[in-house]
Amino acid sequence: MHTAPRERHGGDLVVESLTALGATTVFGLPGQHALGAFDALRRSGLAYVGLRVENNAGFAADAFARVTGSVAPLLVSTGPGALMTLAALQEAAAASAPVLAIGSQVPTAGLGGGRKGYLHELTDQKASFRDVVKSVHTVRAASQIPSALAAAWASALEAPAGPVWLEIPQDVLLEPVSVPPVTALRAEPRPLPPRPELITHAAELLRDAERPVILAGGGVVRSGACEELRVLAERLDAPVATTFGGKGAFPWDHPLSLQSWMEDRHTTAFLEDADVLLVVGSGLGELSSNYHTFQPCGRLVQIEADLGKLESNHPALGIHADARAALAALADAVPARAAETAYASGTAAKAAAELLARVRERIDGQGLELEQRVLAAVREALPDDSPSFWDMTILAYWAWSAFDPRAGALHSAQGAGGLGYGFPAALGAAAADRTRPVLAVSGDGGAMYSIAELATARQYDLPVTWLIVDDGGYGILRAYMTDAFGEATGTELARPDFVALAESFGVPAVRTTAGRLAEDLGAALTAPGPSVVVLPAVLRMFAPTHLAGQG
Repeated sequence: MHTAPRERHGGDLVVESLTALGATTVFGLPGQHALGAFDALRRSGLAYVGLRVENNAGFAADAFARVTGSVAPLLVSTGPGALMTLAALQEAAAASAPVLAIGSQVPTAGLGGGRKGYLHELTDQKASFRDVVKSVHTVRAASQIPSALAAAWASALEAPAGPVWLEIPQDVLLEPVSVPPVTALRAEPRPLPPRPELITHAAELLRDAERPVILAGGGVVRSGACEELRVLAERLDAPVATTFGGKGAFPWDHPLSLQSWMEDRHTTAFLEDADVLLVVGSGLGELSSNYHTFQPCGRLVQIEADLGKLESNHPALGIHADARAALAALADAVPARAAETAYASGTAAKAAAELLARVRERIDGQGLELEQRVLAAVREALPDDSPSFWDMTILAYWAWSAFDPRAGALHSAQGAGGLGYGFPAALGAAAADRTRPVLAVSGDGGAMYSIAELATARQYDLPVTWLIVDDGGYGILRAYMTDAFGEATGTELARPDFVALAESFGVPAVRTTAGRLAEDLGAALTAPGPSVVVLPAVLRMFAPTHLAGQG
């Protein structure tokens, strides 16, 4: 008996195109206008991870993109569902994470500003995304879906990578199609090589420098240029500092490593004293410049894929290029230096060690033993190859400067700086690789943004351990306001019993102390599935050095 082929719709073209482009996992949350795509998703080979809040789904997709280096599809509905992703997409943009956000739209009859009164209707939905994402794509007929998705995919990956927005009307997703299934799509991003004359000039500056120093930003990590950076640094005998977003770009314990003490005046002065400072993959923004107190004395060479960041804060020999391609070209162009020619006061390694000793002396003189003990316990418990995801909380600010990510990489929301990133991002990373535990770190305030995702963690049995540092409020804002105004307003919070709350979701949880943290966190990380560890503690930040009279 002959069976008629199943009728396909626009939604099938979406999942077929994503599969042809190489997608494996889709994050999202269904809604009325997007049901045609979700129905097709059910029949596809794509894995689906559904979160409880669209913003958290965006954070999960962001983390998946960061750890895999591939595009992460995010599927949401029209109006409120679409708009709920904006904070997550802003973070993805700041971190250059290639998230492909696909939102539905009202039927095509409602496009163009006409007020038809459809549910979720906006006058111009895509206008809300233009200032956040790299590019905006609109589909008006099912035949456009494969090509539009391929263009959006390539845009997301092209250096500098970042999120893109594509929207498809409800009727287009439901429209029957007669074209054959999509089997192959090409979406190759254009390369961004450095101009050769700029590399030649930069190589000459670095070759002749007496005190060359390198500052590596997140662009080095995102382009996979860590080995090229190490080769160039050793060839130049140049100390290397990494920005908070660039953690992991250079080995933490390498003799040339200055680590990541970007909010320390000793580090700022060291970078300022370089006669040639090579900045790679950083725009020297607020956090990377010690709140814009950094003022270079020598020549600046800046390699940056984001044209808007090139020379945006300081004049430089600007090289608009992908970090990996530029570093490889520089390493080939620069002859190896004899170590004794660098730094009149001694070798570069000695200068790096002396700087770190000064930093440690400053921190050790501030009575911050609890904070250092807590961070050390986290490092002891976390496997070397496990990634960690940190919310905007005091322990994360310590980690930016003082935490060695080892092979696992440290990720945070310091690009856009919004709350609620850590836990849903960790879920996204765990969905990419279930073979190793993932750590999320939040304060009690930030944890409340993501508490619903305990259900997601349990539903998909994701190996994420969530460390919640409970200090009774927005701790860093409490400190900022007390320092500035003498007392804090709006920072104290009622909160649940996090242990009991986690257990109500079927997630094992334990309340710990600073003394037991390494043991309890280690046990949670080695147990299968999700878990929660709650640490009641009021932590303090080390004294800033960017304010007059401090540091």
